[in-house]
Amino acid sequence: MRIGLLGTGPWAGFVHAPALAAHPDVTFAGLWGRRPEAAAELAAVHGVPAYPTVDALLADVDAVAIALPPDVQAEYATRAAQAGKHLLLDKPVAATVDAARAVEDAVAASGVATVVFFTTRFGPAQDAWIAEQAAQGGWFTAHCHWIGSVFTTDSPYAASPWRQQKGALWDVGPHALSVLLPVLGEVDRLTAAPGPGDTTHLVLRHRGGASSTVTLSLTAPPAASADGAAVELRGTAGVTTLPDRDEHPTAAFARALDGLLASAKSGEPHPCDIRFGRQVVEVLAAAEEQLLRGGR
Repeated sequence: MRIGLLGTGPWAGFVHAPALAAHPDVTFAGLWGRRPEAAAELAAVHGVPAYPTVDALLADVDAVAIALPPDVQAEYATRAAQAGKHLLLDKPVAATVDAARAVEDAVAASGVATVVFFTTRFGPAQDAWIAEQAAQGGWFTAHCHWIGSVFTTDSPYAASPWRQQKGALWDVGPHALSVLLPVLGEVDRLTAAPGPGDTTHLVLRHRGGASSTVTLSLTAPPAASADGAAVELRGTAGVTTLPDRDEHPTAAFARALDGLLASAKSGEPHPCDIRFGRQVVEVLAAAEEQLLRGGR
């Protein structure tokens, strides 16, 4: 499969491009970026062409991997799907529910395969744990925290305008939801409350009957983010926790590529497809709306 990359930011350079270049069953066909000089620099690192336009890239590939801000990603994902290209998207898939649905509609009309790269879902130990807990059921409640110090350190992601605008809810919230939803079920009721900085607290009621609490932040003091992410489930089987990640994100991205290849070949949707990505955006948007109304 010939795959092109849209995006040239830190995440594209750190994860997407190296994983595309190293995958044995993929041809890294080239890339496009909104900043031509950045595109030329990243393309040179991997010995691939930097395309002058998105349309030029789309004409030369079978699929695209997208590492762009969510509002920009949704626009180009819709265009790529309409052109019949398979999609490897990043989370969140869009910045609004309408934009996420537009991507989903374009995918449905074209029949292309989609995978959304929720990093935790593509770790072997984490994926196996999620599947085991979902099959077991009987969960009463869950607690999850995803706490980082992006905005209190010299993180390369701190300068991202969309992260500054959307905060932890939209950046790390998708990670938390990608674990909770497949185990506990879709969310039918939520309460959102603000904390310090961009910290957001969520109380979720799931259709399966369980409840969960979620704490999200990118503005924690560095010492407070030492145990950055954790998920704990409590139910009839006792207490269990999500295994820690212990590998580079490129390994998880390679498995996301495997998932896209398999879905494109079989025609079967991947569990982390655009439909699931849209469901996550619906929860984020509902929480955001509630926060903007002052928690009401």
